[in-house]
Amino acid sequence: MTEGEQGTPTAEGVRAALEAAASADEREKIRRRMTDDRTEVIGVRMGTVFDIAKKNARMPLGEVDRMLDSDAYEMRMAAVSILDAQARSKDADRAAMYELWMRRIDRIDTWDYIDRAAPRVIGWYLLDKPRDVLFELARSDDRWHRRTAITAAFWIIRSGDLDDPLALCGLLAADPEHLVQTNVGVALREIGRVDPARLEAFLARQGDELSPAARRTARTALTPAP
Repeated sequence: MTEGEQGTPTAEGVRAALEAAASADEREKIRRRMTDDRTEVIGVRMGTVFDIAKKNARMPLGEVDRMLDSDAYEMRMAAVSILDAQARSKDADRAAMYELWMRRIDRIDTWDYIDRAAPRVIGWYLLDKPRDVLFELARSDDRWHRRTAITAAFWIIRSGDLDDPLALCGLLAADPEHLVQTNVGVALREIGRVDPARLEAFLARQGDELSPAARRTARTALTPAP
């Protein structure tokens, strides 16, 4: 069972489902790629984590909040996966999801948590709103906050709105953190797919500030198809 007595998904139900699916081999694989030694690893393959999250996609946000309290990697991955699933719904409460994310942002502290849900949970919410918060995050000393800022911009780029994403790329072009640079490169690539001329202008202006990997990723948008 992954739901409470009344059929409502709960944090405890998700934890029980994860523990039932755990293995020692998977635990060791996941532990090797953790960026924080304090993170607990249950030992569940990602496809199974996503399946469990999908089965619990109707979870109330209060229970998602409780999941973010967990020190277990898979619990928080399931939490952000549930947020991503809810964000895809036409009747999603985008304001509530955004507020939950921003209140618990320090618990969303791996690159894959951010990539899993920031575009829809944050970027989609901000489509028709000022993006000052993204610039505040981009200026943070915390690398995960900076990655969140540029990753949330993916959904804004998808809408065809390039001004703020380009400004964020400019702000983060010389970022010393590899895990920020990688998504700056992705953002620029996606900008280039919408407007190649604006990408070319950015690279002429600030391309030398980017890491080589970010620059290569960005330039793939300008490479003619074979």
